[in-house]
Amino acid sequence: MGFREVSVVEIREVLRLWLRGRGLRAIAGSTGPDRKTVRRYVEAAEQAGLARDRGEEQLSDALIGTVCEAVRPTRPNGHGAAWEIVDRKRDLIKGWIGDDLTMVKIHTLLGRQGIVVPYRTLHRFAVTELGFGKRAPTVRVADGEPGSELQVDFGRMGLIPDPLSGRRRVCHALIFTACYSRHCFVWLTFRQTIEDVIAGFEEAWTFFGGVFAVVIPDNMSTIVTEADPLEPRFNDAFLEYAQSRGFEIDPARVRSPKDKPRVERQVPYVRKSFYAGETFLDLADGQRRGVRWCMDEAGMRIHGTTQVRPLEHFRAEEAPRLLPAPSSRYDVPAYADPKVHRDHHIEVLKALYSVPGNLIGRHVDVRADSVLVKISYRGQVVKMHPRQPPGGRSTDPTDLPAERSVYAMRDIDYLRRTAAGHGTATGEFAGALLDNPLPWTKMRQVYRLLGLVRRYGAERVDDACRRALDVEAVNVTLVGRMLERATEKGDGQPRPVGILAGRFARDVSEFAVKGTPR
Repeated sequence: MGFREVSVVEIREVLRLWLRGRGLRAIAGSTGPDRKTVRRYVEAAEQAGLARDRGEEQLSDALIGTVCEAVRPTRPNGHGAAWEIVDRKRDLIKGWIGDDLTMVKIHTLLGRQGIVVPYRTLHRFAVTELGFGKRAPTVRVADGEPGSELQVDFGRMGLIPDPLSGRRRVCHALIFTACYSRHCFVWLTFRQTIEDVIAGFEEAWTFFGGVFAVVIPDNMSTIVTEADPLEPRFNDAFLEYAQSRGFEIDPARVRSPKDKPRVERQVPYVRKSFYAGETFLDLADGQRRGVRWCMDEAGMRIHGTTQVRPLEHFRAEEAPRLLPAPSSRYDVPAYADPKVHRDHHIEVLKALYSVPGNLIGRHVDVRADSVLVKISYRGQVVKMHPRQPPGGRSTDPTDLPAERSVYAMRDIDYLRRTAAGHGTATGEFAGALLDNPLPWTKMRQVYRLLGLVRRYGAERVDDACRRALDVEAVNVTLVGRMLERATEKGDGQPRPVGILAGRFARDVSEFAVKGTPR
């Protein structure tokens, strides 16, 4: 408890009650000073000549002055001896405060040096003379023009039932406060993702009937990816949202609540006035009641600073100056920088999309909304795909190498056309191979048939396929053996496709060894 000096009027009252026969305890209970203080003043008055049987006429100004001088001796500078001792160690104590030592530690260190003073005296000296524990001075910032600034902050409310999970979950409130009128809007959410934040902003524009020119949000990671007092970096999704709605972002600095004092003061007010003591069925019920609370209670109270009702003030001054409210809901995109795999595909939101060109092993920039997936590389759009559900796949055959696109896309019709181009029987044979409930399982056999065409020629393969079809032997291995053994000609030798060049340029007779006659 701090030191309290007893006034002259209180001293006179203590002595007057004592003269009337009151006890020390009774005097202390009715005047304020404790029993020990009352005893000191009574003893000092008795030493000055005050007697209980002479009446109250003895309480002259001279007597009261003598009592005050006896109990409270004159201090030249208003402080006692302990203060003077501490003042001699001013520089030492100031240095310890600069080293961030606690006052308890400083009191202990002074005691080790033989300087024993009351802790309260040391603390008062540090606060009064050295500025210990004093908060930095601040100034009130102007509210700005009507409709120009909107401050936004998250505040933890408490538990609300969640029917989807069957349990109670922690609910947060995204609070919007107009700087000029103090009119506020509350949006409840279980999460703090970019989708939830943008959904809250969309509801706020509907509630206010327009868009504010500048938004001052908290330094939340869903909006600011890299905090900096001068050049913060914003989340691409929220930055694009701000561009589409026409407002600018001026985020508060990290751990600087004074940058957004209007909404900071609203957080405990919303928690105590709106959430505390209420029982909500679910998040939707809490949201409906939150809108009603913003209109009927928070909007119609007399604000302590502006001394007007925030809702009336907003409608009169700010609403006409807001930017037009959006006419449709915003399609929140997702951004990613996936790596192109060896199969010329990237994975975005658990779906696969093909990428053209020689970009294997490189990272591309992707923007995916509910309709379109846009793929860019070094600022240039290289491909666009329709959005696929998780597990889906969108592949453009032109994005794949020509020699692999048919196999990768399982293009059965292309194989049929290619085989038919080498002969009627060859096309029918390939069609018979692919006439299967799972035709892509026979693609390798058709590739083998096309390989025989390249090796033996289209005419011989077509003839062999005709013979095989006549006996209903749809087997590529059989056709290969027929060509290898040339059974269709009966000569036992395969007919070469072309004339092979000799191994040596000189005649064989030139290599004969001729002996010398004896």
